[in-house]
Amino acid sequence: MRLVSTLATAALLAATPAFAALAPGAKAPDFTTRGAIAGKVFTVHLADQLKKGPVVLYFFPAAYTGGCNAEAHAFAEAIPAFTKAGATVIGMSADNVETLSKFSAEKCAGKFAVASAGPNVVKGYDVALGQQIAGRDVTKRTSYVIAKTGRIAFVHDEMNPAAHVSSTLAAVEKLTGK
Repeated sequence: MRLVSTLATAALLAATPAFAALAPGAKAPDFTTRGAIAGKVFTVHLADQLKKGPVVLYFFPAAYTGGCNAEAHAFAEAIPAFTKAGATVIGMSADNVETLSKFSAEKCAGKFAVASAGPNVVKGYDVALGQQIAGRDVTKRTSYVIAKTGRIAFVHDEMNPAAHVSSTLAAVEKLTGK
């Protein structure tokens, strides 16, 4: 019965249209939170990351779920292309840091950071899904490309994880000319 409920929830999430509140040109809310890369926990501050260049901030519903695992793997595979284009990738979810620490090593192949999106970050980026999976809060699957200036340059807001990597990479390459 639990599997049926989980599958029904997954089907509902896939069918739910998402609408990002932050449009291109909007100022990206700054934040500081804890995250991990390759299992090592550290502090993530958006303003510090933007000093290096554009940031791809991708929100995913929940670690260790099918679509999120596939999306993390796809971003990990594309990190060399994002690096070549001068961008930093940061995955964000409402999961706790302990879960994300393991997820960063196992599903992200240690190639990029994932960070815990607390209530203020979720609200600021308008990514609350308003539902839970297996008792956990989840976010919408929304990817933001944030220019070095701190302005939103591109938004991909779709629960299907398939095009997030290719669309954000294309936006970064257009933004940086690389």
